[in-house]
Amino acid sequence: MGLSVFLQLIRWKNLLMIAAIQLLFKYIYLPAFGISTVLDPFHFSLLILATIAIAAAGNIINDIEDIEADVINKPSKLLVTKHLSKKKANLYYYACNFVGLVVGFYIAYHVNRASFVATFIGTALLLNVYSMSLKKRPIIGNIVVSLLISLSILIVGFFDIIPAISEQNGVDQYLAFKGLIDYAVFAFMFNLLREMIKDVEDIEGDKMLNMKTLPILIGVHKTKNVIFGLSFIPLIVVTYYSYANFAKLPIVLAYMLIVVQLPFLHFMTKLLYAENKKQYRYLSRLLKLIMLLGMLSIIVIYLSFYYAE
Repeated sequence: MGLSVFLQLIRWKNLLMIAAIQLLFKYIYLPAFGISTVLDPFHFSLLILATIAIAAAGNIINDIEDIEADVINKPSKLLVTKHLSKKKANLYYYACNFVGLVVGFYIAYHVNRASFVATFIGTALLLNVYSMSLKKRPIIGNIVVSLLISLSILIVGFFDIIPAISEQNGVDQYLAFKGLIDYAVFAFMFNLLREMIKDVEDIEGDKMLNMKTLPILIGVHKTKNVIFGLSFIPLIVVTYYSYANFAKLPIVLAYMLIVVQLPFLHFMTKLLYAENKKQYRYLSRLLKLIMLLGMLSIIVIYLSFYYAE
């Protein structure tokens, strides 16, 4: 029971998704560029460990700060106070941060970029501030957590590509890192929408804590209109990006338009008619799936290049 509660507390499925995405970039995306990187499998596994340890700590502190709201929003998923004490949850929080920071410092030292440990320190601090303060404010909290999701992609470039660029001054390394930025922007756009959807989903509990999220300030209907309006940004950007970059790769183009964008159009349609908590929860899960499908395009791109050769 203890292990099961701990895994739920750290949101192990989300952490597994982060790890899988980083592995995709390391072992499928980067090899497609034929570039040299600096992290061997062991040290890259440590980079993943540092990333998910900090993320786990963020999930724990979020649950600790959300106890009162979760009693209303997610009573069946309430863990802290119901299945483990707040004191023990705090212990897990500090332990995860300790592991993440220590391993992160070692990786930074290994790539001769000691200052890069600031990435992990800054992330841990931002997650703490987000849980205690920023999430109670309109938009800014949504933006911060979406930026941190994007960082979990960029961190692969920081530790595995940038040191190689300085050593070899290679053009291909720059192109590879630019591609990481493109995917990070993709993740940011879709996760921002998801965070706003979650604010609508959790409005009742958030009201009890006197939060100032967007749906509380301007109402659910207007917030839904804002989300719908913002949805056109990833719709247009991803469609344009797909045609601009994959016009000569019809399989990749078809994947982006059918497997990624078609479900997103379904999301936009469902958003217009969403009225209850169950429907908003569905939209949140749908966006998570769309993000995952977008990341899996890495495999499709790799296979297209492989068979083209």
